[in-house]
Amino acid sequence: MERRRESGYPDRMRNASAGIILASALALLGCQTVPYSHRSHLVLVPAGEEAALGESEYRKALGEAKLSTDQDAVALVRRVGERLARAAEKPDFKWEFNLIDDPKTVNAWCLPGGKVAVYSGILPIAKDEAGLAVVMGHEIAHALARHGSERMSQGLVAQLGGVALAAAMASKPEATQQLAQQAYGFGATVGVLLPYSRTQESEADHIGLILMAKAGYDPTAAVGFWERMASSSGGKEDPLQRYLGTHPTHSDRIAKIREELPEALGYYKLASH
Repeated sequence: MERRRESGYPDRMRNASAGIILASALALLGCQTVPYSHRSHLVLVPAGEEAALGESEYRKALGEAKLSTDQDAVALVRRVGERLARAAEKPDFKWEFNLIDDPKTVNAWCLPGGKVAVYSGILPIAKDEAGLAVVMGHEIAHALARHGSERMSQGLVAQLGGVALAAAMASKPEATQQLAQQAYGFGATVGVLLPYSRTQESEADHIGLILMAKAGYDPTAAVGFWERMASSSGGKEDPLQRYLGTHPTHSDRIAKIREELPEALGYYKLASH
């Protein structure tokens, strides 16, 4: 029994090491740079596959939604979207802009490949064309930065890490293994996945400011928009959101945007001339 346990241990360690080595190799191969922010991030999903997934999910979402028949509102969304698309300079994207008739949903999103949807519930908070450019610029920025692929890639590496941990802990009692897996899961979520999500949101704000400025919209409108968003939620902030939330708090977001406005205003001045 003792010999069997000793001979098995190096095998388990080799399995754990292989998982860690594989994760490290994938990280090196998939390292890319986000436009404008110049942050290095992990992207393992090919751009073509990402765009195909975006197209498929977009068709599915539109098929389940009620598209707006308000011609003026639809024209507004498409006008703002087309200006932002030109500023994005992504000729490989097959841009689409649709307005979903859902007054109760305050949201918008952009899938890979330039597939944009805006819910009518966000229009009153956007207030005007510049406010809508804040919303759509932020969502388009997620697609430009390939945040969806980054999240999928993080999930893959997290799974590899979990496999490696399971192999390393195989000789421990079952209760210990469960505790270790729970600790790993919490650590991967709080220590990596959620902070990256907050990083992505702040990065999308940054890139979105630049996109709207390049499109000829005054980026200072972003402060007013996010102040209105804060008011629409009652102005209350959960202190834990700063650490466990997937989005920055409204106050943190507005403060960061104010810091980034000078750069965006430089693009706005160039676009205005």
